[in-house]
Amino acid sequence: MSIAWNYLDKRSGTVQAIKDFSSMKFIIDSTDSAVKNVYDGMSGVGSPNMDGMPRSHDPKAGEGRIVSGIDEIDVLKERYRQAVEYMAWFVPAWEQLTDDEQFLLTTFYEHEEYSMVSPVDIICQTYSIERSTAYNRKNKALNHLMTLLFGKR
Repeated sequence: MSIAWNYLDKRSGTVQAIKDFSSMKFIIDSTDSAVKNVYDGMSGVGSPNMDGMPRSHDPKAGEGRIVSGIDEIDVLKERYRQAVEYMAWFVPAWEQLTDDEQFLLTTFYEHEEYSMVSPVDIICQTYSIERSTAYNRKNKALNHLMTLLFGKR
């Protein structure tokens, strides 16, 4: 199934794809170490509980830990596969944008909830333009990216 199906509504899907970029990059960068940590947890011996409380003996606890680890690794690998598919879909379109278009979209969508200053104000100050012009440029850049991702509107 194509990654584009996750972003079915083209305009809001384009915005969500911009917002998802940093998460997908993190998944790709951290999956190897996460899988290694799960493998390490699967092969270790359970430590005794030293609180004085009696324990019930589960003769299949080791098997359960291995099965649980395998399930977790499957989830991590599927997440990784989806992130790689996303990058193969999104990055070529992103790279075709101009530097100004990338700046506009990054400023407006990736940093909107973290900034004390409105993203529109940052854009207005950077380009010395009015708010309406900033919105128009952002919309034009968003439409360009949407066309690159999904084809004709």
